[in-house]
Amino acid sequence: MQLNEHSAHDRLSQLGMDDMPVMAYKPQKCSLSADWFQKYSALRREFIASLSDSIEELTFMNLSQDEFINLLMGKSLPDNISIRFRIPILWGGELDTSNMFLCWTFPHSFNLDKFIIEQSDAQIIYLPNPKKKIYVTSHTGGGGDGGNATTDRLSQAAFNAMSGRGNE
Repeated sequence: MQLNEHSAHDRLSQLGMDDMPVMAYKPQKCSLSADWFQKYSALRREFIASLSDSIEELTFMNLSQDEFINLLMGKSLPDNISIRFRIPILWGGELDTSNMFLCWTFPHSFNLDKFIIEQSDAQIIYLPNPKKKIYVTSHTGGGGDGGNATTDRLSQAAFNAMSGRGNE
């Protein structure tokens, strides 16, 4: 299915991601080098380490304190969280942290896969291209009835973990 920018946004809206920016891209078939997975593994660690500048977005993912700290410390990726490529490496995307973003596996990563697969026969593919390293829909990004206590608690926990203070 060949989309245009407007129809791509409409389809993403149907999938619950009406605020997801897209970029038009002409897929280029590429081959992977034999050591691509080792490079990818190192790149994942580098990307996760870079998330310390995205604490506000992480707080809106509503992770437990342990998941939040373990993610920021590079120990583990929480369940139902995916690291995605903006441009798939098999289509010419770079193995670079600027080509990556974090989102919920379900429903976002699942729906993004559906969105891309639906365009598989198109000459120009519209790919998700969030503005930040972490994609959280605007539906969850505006806070809720709980105020900013979660932000304060997680920001303090992250500061304590980074500074080696523990829970004080």
